Amino acid sequence: MKISLFIPPLTQINTPYPATAYLKGFLNEVGYTDCSQADLGLELILGIFNKKTLAQLFDEASLKKNVSENVSHILSQRHRYEFCVDAVIRFLQNKNTTLAHKICAGDYLPQASRFDALNEEVDWLFGSMGIFDKAKMLCTLFIEDIGDLIIECISPYFGFSRYAEDIARSATTFDPLLKLLQQKNSSIDTILISVIDRHIAEEKPDFVLLTIPFPGNVYGAFKAGQHIKAMYPHIKIAMGGGFPNTELRGLSDSRVFDFTDFISLDDGERPVLNMLEFLQGKRDKSLLKRTFVREEGEVVYINGSKEPEVAHSKTGTPDYRGLLLDSYISMLEMANPMHRLWGDGRWNKMTIAHGCYWKKCSFCDISLDYIGRYEPAAASILVDKIETIIEQTGTTGFHFVDEAAPPLVMRDLALEILERKLDITWWANIRFEKTFSDDLCKLLAASGCIAVTGGLEVASDRLLKLMEKGVSVGQVSQVASNFTQAGIMVHAYLMYGFPTQTIQETMDSLEVVRQLFEARVLQSGFWHRFSMTAHSPIGLNPAKYEVVKIGPDQGPFAYNDLIHEDPKGCDHDLFSEGLRKSLYNFMMENCLDWPVQDWFDFKTPKTLLPPNLIQSYIQEDLLDDEAKLAYKICWLGNMPSFTPHGKNIKVGIETPHGIIQTKLDVKSAQFLERKIISLTNAPKSLPKLSDFLTEFTNETNFPQEHLLHSETWSAIRDAGLLLIRF
Repeated sequence: MKISLFIPPLTQINTPYPATAYLKGFLNEVGYTDCSQADLGLELILGIFNKKTLAQLFDEASLKKNVSENVSHILSQRHRYEFCVDAVIRFLQNKNTTLAHKICAGDYLPQASRFDALNEEVDWLFGSMGIFDKAKMLCTLFIEDIGDLIIECISPYFGFSRYAEDIARSATTFDPLLKLLQQKNSSIDTILISVIDRHIAEEKPDFVLLTIPFPGNVYGAFKAGQHIKAMYPHIKIAMGGGFPNTELRGLSDSRVFDFTDFISLDDGERPVLNMLEFLQGKRDKSLLKRTFVREEGEVVYINGSKEPEVAHSKTGTPDYRGLLLDSYISMLEMANPMHRLWGDGRWNKMTIAHGCYWKKCSFCDISLDYIGRYEPAAASILVDKIETIIEQTGTTGFHFVDEAAPPLVMRDLALEILERKLDITWWANIRFEKTFSDDLCKLLAASGCIAVTGGLEVASDRLLKLMEKGVSVGQVSQVASNFTQAGIMVHAYLMYGFPTQTIQETMDSLEVVRQLFEARVLQSGFWHRFSMTAHSPIGLNPAKYEVVKIGPDQGPFAYNDLIHEDPKGCDHDLFSEGLRKSLYNFMMENCLDWPVQDWFDFKTPKTLLPPNLIQSYIQEDLLDDEAKLAYKICWLGNMPSFTPHGKNIKVGIETPHGIIQTKLDVKSAQFLERKIISLTNAPKSLPKLSDFLTEFTNETNFPQEHLLHSETWSAIRDAGLLLIRF
């Protein structure tokens, strides 16, 4: 049986969404090797942004009357857009890097309203050496100007990372989406259909699987299903992914199955395997797993399969072969350094564990399998997969997309990477766990970690406790400082509008954020408006959190985002612009001395927090010497030199910042030399600090304090001797 896996438009255009690669890897493992994949979103963008298609779109847009002044300006420069577009796309694919000089030097690119935001800060931001980045930003604005033309004149639902998203988001009825699907195809739809036809002609699949991770993929997936059903009725279609998992759990509208044959929930491996066996006559339909089908005009949910879930460690290695890996487009938006990582460059996406090890946050969908079932993989298996993916893709950048990567598995992963001497770059989402000590952060950095993202959320201890986040402002401050000191960028997810949040708490939360940036332990952040979802503890029991659910009632199609009222909190929407503007400036290191109330154009109270709150948290040392004895020793430094110097031994350690030199008595130096050789030769054989010190005392007849309080001990700690919790 021939299988095609499609990522419908649109997710990211700089890197492939990993669902099809994961499923392809699993299908390879279980014998279904005639399996292809394609990112329809990327191919749609490439089908739009080329000289030939752009000329056709300009012809169509020119027929539209009463266009905006901005679109009129774009139309007047059409020859420049058509002339530049192919070169710009190649530049954003890193295939034409010398173009950067021309882009930055003059009037190469036509400019419309997206360029209005440019000011004197652009030259300051990039300087004379940042030509490539500046050019990438200018090309991004060029592409977005064309996107504005498409939205106004061709398809109002177009977007670079979402397509008709508002139509699908919590649409309790299928009617709006169906109405849109029944309209005449737009020019954008026609391009998408041509991409689908090409793949079906080349691959001749019997079974097409469409992953729908987000609301912005729904229209594209159903448009693909509509076309395949009409033109290739022999092909069976299945849909699954994040959107069905969260929004379609109560599906009852049978019209949906005019566009697909199956819709599965939660992890796809076992349901897809059961579908394939059913289609091959090896399994009765009643033995499908977590799958909606239509029978006699009614939607039926089937979950008769008795086989267990496929273990996270048995899902195979993601297989990216078949995707156009050298054609992804990196765009650059200003200001937010973490958004740059998301949007710039191609990252191999992986998960360290299935689900979340914490699974308590009251705003999170912890009742669903993708969070509630926690199952980590062994570090050795993860690094095996990393090595295979590097061989496949030629790319050594990895983004671990866990809900929250478990710190102890991250520790083991780092040690395994160092053991195998892999040179990779990676980043992950974390909880601000106290487990992330300064030494663990240094270990992660040594293995290639460059950034972490984590939830500070409301930045208020009362509200953090109410949402059962399991962290405090003080703990976040210390952990953020540990990561920053290790050279790892820290991005904070920030939330406002949590139930019962007061005006005073909003102002105090902003003050916490200001102080974190002022202390330079936070480099990036983003404010999210609280959203109540149907599968979270708040959505399931709103009264407990003093919030009133207003609607909507569950309908026959999607159901997730809930409209709610907070009778005890403030009017949270008033604060949106001030929070956004202040954070932008904090990331640019501007206005950090402003009182937080100055960011709002209405009267607000002053913060009640002391101005040195975050500094006081950062300076705390949570780990006493007694606790450290249970930790294990890891050596990341170079091999020291031990040179006789009178009655002592001179110890010299090469570091990236120069040579550290100290003196030690002969017996202590001989012990230390032997132990560091042992640690260097066997990086994962880590002795406990207590055992290390006992051995030191037994060999030298010196008390352990003789070494611990020596200048050499401080030097080797600075040079790479880490104490890691196990």
